[in-house]
Amino acid sequence: MNANANPQPEEPRAAARSGHVALVGTGPGGADLLTLRGAELLRRADVVVTLREPAAEELAGFREELLSHCSEGVSVLQADECGGDLNALAVARAREGQRVVRLYSGDPFFGCRGADLVAACEEAGVEVEVAPGVSAVTSVPTFAGLPLMGDGVPEVRILNARPHGKAEVDWNEAAASDATLVIMGGDAPAEEPPEHRGPGLDVLCKTLVAGGRPASTPVSVVRAGGTTRQTTVTSTLARLVADLKAKDAKNHHATAPALMIVGPGAARRPELSWYEGRPLFGWRVLVPRTKEQAAALSDQLRGYGAVPEEVPTISVEPPRTPQQMERAVRGLVTGRYQWVAFTSVNAVRAIRERLESYGLDARAFAGVKVAVVGEATADAVREFGIQPDLTPPEDAQSSAGLVSVWPPYDDEIDPIERVLLPRADIATDTLVAGLTDLGWETDDVTAYRTVRAAPPPAPVREAIKGGGFDAVMFTSSSTVRNLVGIAGKPHNTTVIAVIGPETERTAVEFGLRVDVVAPKASVSALARALSEYGAARSREAVESGKPVLKPSQKRRGRRRKL
Repeated sequence: MNANANPQPEEPRAAARSGHVALVGTGPGGADLLTLRGAELLRRADVVVTLREPAAEELAGFREELLSHCSEGVSVLQADECGGDLNALAVARAREGQRVVRLYSGDPFFGCRGADLVAACEEAGVEVEVAPGVSAVTSVPTFAGLPLMGDGVPEVRILNARPHGKAEVDWNEAAASDATLVIMGGDAPAEEPPEHRGPGLDVLCKTLVAGGRPASTPVSVVRAGGTTRQTTVTSTLARLVADLKAKDAKNHHATAPALMIVGPGAARRPELSWYEGRPLFGWRVLVPRTKEQAAALSDQLRGYGAVPEEVPTISVEPPRTPQQMERAVRGLVTGRYQWVAFTSVNAVRAIRERLESYGLDARAFAGVKVAVVGEATADAVREFGIQPDLTPPEDAQSSAGLVSVWPPYDDEIDPIERVLLPRADIATDTLVAGLTDLGWETDDVTAYRTVRAAPPPAPVREAIKGGGFDAVMFTSSSTVRNLVGIAGKPHNTTVIAVIGPETERTAVEFGLRVDVVAPKASVSALARALSEYGAARSREAVESGKPVLKPSQKRRGRRRKL
């Protein structure tokens, strides 16, 4: 039979990868407002063209948070550095088979020129997709506590006060209506070219009053909306400019972009200000921890409105001589120990990694009792599949607290008298001494070393010593020693928050005044205690008729002393 009579079909060749352009709206200014579809498109992207925006203090951090959704190897192009036609650049990269994401503030089709890029893609025959974003026009009033359409408000009008060629706003007609007015571009920043400037808020107020709006009409101006720099001034058309000047003279960013909301919803802001009313709103908080340990604490601080800045002060490294840990793990498996006492998450991680390197898991703890010193350590043990047998009281989560509940050794009921204590190379002797007094023998094993990290960048050091941070959170005695060693003492206006009595004593030894002590030794309790402190400060300011200021906004004096 002819071998070629019934030829088998050839395997299809790998199809050439088709390019793609996606327009992704990033929302009003917080990376957590990115949509799920936007995050997925960033994950798939080969090329990302970032926002074309003026520089702002937190813009770099905002970009980094957005880009954290991307895969390794993505090419990032700064829109303000590319020059030329960005639409042509996106189309050209897509024709090369790359998946391009172009980021836009807010929504690509609202106040941005995303439509031009879509049209360019359609003309070039390039596949295109738009992931809508949260628009500042609706979200910023919500962040400020300003309902746009309440009872008796049948209409909302969105007006752009900046010049747009021959198109002009009929302000008299807008003033005569019953609609809530959302006015973009009403401010007139000096850095804008004259042909792009709005008329100015004072002119807008006078124009609306002249057009028929009562001078008593409620009005709010929101600047840097949706970010931790947001500030809102609520007044009336007659008083707005004077109230803005008074606010700017105290603590306001006068040049930040403003959104003006005119209508009855502005009068409800005092009862609905949920965002700026958070206890640590806008506080810049230094979190001096190892990078992997800081994430949960930073997330909790963001929930209170703070801006956490993670500055590593210690680096966790393996012990110089691993033989001691190897003997400890063998002893754990062979039944040498009655107890294992964990005093930190790092100790749990060190033992777990060592067991897993030998192909072992939590079953190696069979017949061994486990004690933990605090809430976070207990969570790490549970994550490994082990339920702790002994924890200290909630109000005494420390080595001393663990000793206070540890049972004494009894040779009649305890088959083994030995305790494994894996911990840092610089740990205190409190637990060893306490267990010894109770009749136990301890194998005090160095499970990891804590090494002082490199000094932070110069701007961070200057902020620490100059009062640029509102609070510093110390989660151990070593973070106190290391931060002071690599960056100097925090300024006397900075709030000092510590995780417990031992850390407090160390802070005092270094000449720091401690303002907040967590009620129990957990980072969650520490963050909560700091938020309660911030809320109390705000209440005191309001009750005394003073402005609510962040610690960094106080007059800077001498370095902190006891």
